[in-house]
Amino acid sequence: MQLTPVMEKYVLHWGEMGTRWGVNRTVAQIHALLYLSSTPLNAEEITETLGVARSNVSTSIKELQSWQLVKVVHLLRDRRDHFETMKDPWELFYVIMEGRKQRELDPTLSLLRECVLDGEEDKQTPAGVKQRIKEVLEFMETLDTWHGQIKGLPKTTLLKLIKLGAKVQSFLGKP
Repeated sequence: MQLTPVMEKYVLHWGEMGTRWGVNRTVAQIHALLYLSSTPLNAEEITETLGVARSNVSTSIKELQSWQLVKVVHLLRDRRDHFETMKDPWELFYVIMEGRKQRELDPTLSLLRECVLDGEEDKQTPAGVKQRIKEVLEFMETLDTWHGQIKGLPKTTLLKLIKLGAKVQSFLGKP
């Protein structure tokens, strides 16, 4: 696959953003490449296009598959695995958000619930500390509830909600 300067700029930037999001640069670049590609790519094409080691591509593809961002496709008369990703940014957003929820929010909620329960019997932890932990739990549970409600909305409704932005305040009244 031959990258135009614009495509190269996009792939490189996506890699940089990936590192800020806690994702390996090559993983993010491969995802960007597959997103831009009009056809599924095999590992050798990815290796050649990005100039990275074949082993790095294999490891990165496995990580993208674990996030459910990349799937294997097979092409007629080609025994190699080819890879593609979703092309709808909204679908990508939903998959990434669900993955982050499972990997980050759910374990944190479990730990916070444990801390609150353990704190009920704990005489050493100051009451103010217990209260702050409880407040974080309540906040995280609110986010979790909101996530569940938002993910059930149709894309068109969610887009309208986002475009409302601060105007939603007029519907809710003054705080």
